[in-house]
Amino acid sequence: MNASLLLGIAILSEVIATSALRASDGFTRPLPSAVVVVGYGLAFYLMAQVLRTLPLGLTYAVWSGVGTALTAAVGWLHFRDTFHPAALGGIALIVVGVAVLNAAGSARH
Repeated sequence: MNASLLLGIAILSEVIATSALRASDGFTRPLPSAVVVVGYGLAFYLMAQVLRTLPLGLTYAVWSGVGTALTAAVGWLHFRDTFHPAALGGIALIVVGVAVLNAAGSARH
């Protein structure tokens, strides 16, 4: 399967797991707690597969940048988290940084 697609699925799995972590209420709710374990397990398995093809730095930058932005969006939309305008600017800078890194490309040795 395409490494970029696997990375996208890994990111979505990590975002779902992180959102379930919040919903687990300190691992006191069984279903969200199970989603955390399965979601992180799947995310790390897929990342291991992606790293067989894509370079570590680029992969982790995309993973962390996109994951951070999506997790913040889930927090805002689902959990009603609030953000200071400076925090939104910081998230925008992360997304721009990942885009620049992808546009510049990265060589694998």
